[in-house]
Amino acid sequence: MKQMQYRRLPHGGDNISIIGLGTSSIQAASEREIEETVCYALERGINYFDMASAEVKPFAAYGRALAGNRKEAYFQIHFGANYATGTYGWTTNLDTIKRSVDWQLHALQTDYIDFGFIHCIDEIADLRKVEKGGVIRYIQELQSQGVVRHIGLSSHTPELANRVMDMGILDMLMFSINPGYDYRKGAYGIGNVEERMALYRRCEKEGVGISVMKAFSGGQLLDARTSPFGQALTEYQCLQYALDKPGVLTVLPGIRGKEDLDRILGFLEAKPEETDYSVIGNFAPRDANGKCVYCNHCKPCPAGLDIGLINKYYDLSGAGDSLAHSHYEKLEKKASACVKCGHCNTRCPFHVDQISRMEAIAAYFDK
Repeated sequence: MKQMQYRRLPHGGDNISIIGLGTSSIQAASEREIEETVCYALERGINYFDMASAEVKPFAAYGRALAGNRKEAYFQIHFGANYATGTYGWTTNLDTIKRSVDWQLHALQTDYIDFGFIHCIDEIADLRKVEKGGVIRYIQELQSQGVVRHIGLSSHTPELANRVMDMGILDMLMFSINPGYDYRKGAYGIGNVEERMALYRRCEKEGVGISVMKAFSGGQLLDARTSPFGQALTEYQCLQYALDKPGVLTVLPGIRGKEDLDRILGFLEAKPEETDYSVIGNFAPRDANGKCVYCNHCKPCPAGLDIGLINKYYDLSGAGDSLAHSHYEKLEKKASACVKCGHCNTRCPFHVDQISRMEAIAAYFDK
């Protein structure tokens, strides 16, 4: 059984499991099973738990499961998720948010919030509401008191996410990442592929971690009958796709219980061919051609280059990430070691001319 992998949050240094838990579907289980599932998740190394639940039921079960292990878990709690009726509701009203957050803390048996999120802001008008209504100021006050450790934002809109990042307050962004949305398929496929990739690169550059929601597009990508591409992907392909994006620390699949969790955790032991999502090159839009998405389908390189990582450091450096150059310099094999054999070009599903790109990357970093 392979161990969980972790990625470090740049702002604070927290080590976050690459697989976390979403709560959108777990209310289908009994409270006892929810509690057992959360305990099992912690045993298997999962330490990041999103609490944007569809119902109130999971909260008390999570609180019981993690009461003796609170310091081993990170809660992502949403300022705007309202459970006054017993089911999920959305609000920008500050007084309602205060009551909801107090209730969530009580149910979870905790007195602090690891990640306090400005919740589900997709429109500029809604951002203005939470600004004018004092919601952001309230989260910042709680942070100054030590009640909130990190501030985050959940959104589906690149433009909106960039606006909040301009404020300089974020440590984490919860964003919807999957091939469908990145290629403008589905209701939340907002922004073109370059706009979305630019957001991921900006997060990496500025040290804002990304927690991924809707990695399976609500399950649509897993069934050929509902996939916007007419072809099904697997859970493991979707997980790998999200984890390969710059800035991503953790993916938060929704599960219905321990059986689902066991299947998801199989990702840690999956073979490369099981996580290879290069098939998306067959249905990617024309404007995605010629752009490396770091899928590593070009592996193995006969010269030993990690082509995906070389491309990623190049793109990040071009986006202004000052650390990307030093990361590149630490690579055992650099772009200049390319022998121009063409192996990568023949395998690339996105038709990237990696030979020319390696030349450009070598010239860029050597100057």
